[in-house]
Amino acid sequence: MSGGIDSSVAAMLLSDEGYQLHGLTYRPYDVISPACMEKQTGCCSVDAIFEAKALCNDLNIDHSVLDLRKEFDKTVISDFVKEYLAGRTPNPCVLCNSVIKWGEVINKADELGCEFIATGHYARIGNENGRYFLIKGEDLSKDQTYFLWQLSQEDLKRTLFPLGHLTKTEVREIAARKGYEKISKKRESQEICFIPDNDYRRFIKERVPNLEEKVGKGNFVDLDGKVLGQHYGYPFYTIGQRKGLEIALGKPRFVIKIDAETNTVTLGDREDLDRKELWVEQINLMKYEKIEGELEVTTKIRYNNQGTLSRILQHGTRIKVEFYENTWAVTPGQSAVFYEGNHVVGGGIISSGQ
Repeated sequence: MSGGIDSSVAAMLLSDEGYQLHGLTYRPYDVISPACMEKQTGCCSVDAIFEAKALCNDLNIDHSVLDLRKEFDKTVISDFVKEYLAGRTPNPCVLCNSVIKWGEVINKADELGCEFIATGHYARIGNENGRYFLIKGEDLSKDQTYFLWQLSQEDLKRTLFPLGHLTKTEVREIAARKGYEKISKKRESQEICFIPDNDYRRFIKERVPNLEEKVGKGNFVDLDGKVLGQHYGYPFYTIGQRKGLEIALGKPRFVIKIDAETNTVTLGDREDLDRKELWVEQINLMKYEKIEGELEVTTKIRYNNQGTLSRILQHGTRIKVEFYENTWAVTPGQSAVFYEGNHVVGGGIISSGQ
């Protein structure tokens, strides 16, 4: 329970259905930067913990706070920094869901003797041929299956999504109808939870002392390798970036490639970011145990991406994705998630856009 509207309404609905509940709120990190102190208002703030506890008191539900700061730092934050230092762009929410929200929370559920865990995600769960898999939430505009592709079969077997069949509007109406007007009007947090000011460059600099000196300035180059100017260091750029390059070339230029070994950032035109294929590693399959032959799916390469019709072929521990039409800004480190209609086939981490 984050103290937000979604987990709060999920608890209300399960309580109405007669489940015996235990509310759990975890503390994942401490905000230490003065730049973020006033902006720590998201789902993981201290205020949110007290709001979750107050709701549990109202619903007559036991409540616990789980201190996961060490685990969160060792996994989610460390991976976030490591990926940027490798020239990739990570998605920390995906890792947090699998190792913290499910991994550590399921451990606590076992300790408490709880059969299931429940969250306020907009998603559903299907079960066919002995396999559990995610199904997009009824409210497609709020669907969160993209961030949940790493969940295991055991995770899915023990998970309840009370909001999966509801729209966001209906969730707000439920909160208001039950007398929780303040909760019903809560805004949603869009930034990375441990970077409330949304400035990942500042965050990485704070985590890696003297980073700018260690990395040093590097070259912007074009697709032919011609030097166009200098940049502040490869970790401070992402694929597809156009703004903030601080270089005048007479027309808009985009980041096409990042080379951590040479501290080189390649710039090009928007169409230079078009790709017809990619490779995915660290795969997790849900609907099928293995992809046999070619499978036609819709592949999403970012959360706000509608997805592109494609075919996938499994090669051992990797999957090759071949798009039927160009897909823009394939970004190593991000997640590719495969769908058959509204069913999640599985996903993986993009390793290459070539």
